[in-house]
Amino acid sequence: MTEVSQKQRVLIAVTGASGSAYALRLGQSLIAANVGVDYIFSKAALLVLATETNFSLPSKPQAQAEKLAEYFGCEEGDVRAYAREDWMAPWASGSGQPGPMVVCPCSTGTLSAIATGASNNLIERAADVALKERRKLILVPRETPFSEIHLSNMLTLSKMGAVVMPACPGFYHSPESINDLVDFVVARIMNQLGVDHSLMPRWGES
Repeated sequence: MTEVSQKQRVLIAVTGASGSAYALRLGQSLIAANVGVDYIFSKAALLVLATETNFSLPSKPQAQAEKLAEYFGCEEGDVRAYAREDWMAPWASGSGQPGPMVVCPCSTGTLSAIATGASNNLIERAADVALKERRKLILVPRETPFSEIHLSNMLTLSKMGAVVMPACPGFYHSPESINDLVDFVVARIMNQLGVDHSLMPRWGES
């Protein structure tokens, strides 16, 4: 049973932490499950994406959406993109888009801004909306080691109801490639969203 309604969309906010492959694979997996996906990329995220993968995106949201749709092989409208300063985006208000939000990967700077309610851009504001409206907010930090500041911010957000799940792939599924490690983390995010997938078997399944 899919927890996320097909009428809902999932917002994936991509920040400048390492781990761009997680953000792309998550969007691909959600679309494969017939769930619409919205993206917001920070400037640093676009730089990291081009550095870590063979895929790069333009700076304009509409062009981003078009290129992502081509990359995912999906229909127009299945994937949308918003600018970081688009305050009229549906995710900027509690009366707007009612879906869950995933910050993947989540930089420690974004973690801090969300924990303190900074709301200086659409990524931070959308997370603030998710918290105040008691919607699902999943944060996927990719940093090591964590300082006391990072740990304190994660504890603060966990107490607020956010799900904090660092990108820490397991190895009990006998990974044979980097893609297998990416799929482990994405599968855990999909589980948190309540979206069915076949990325890897659940524990106890063959």
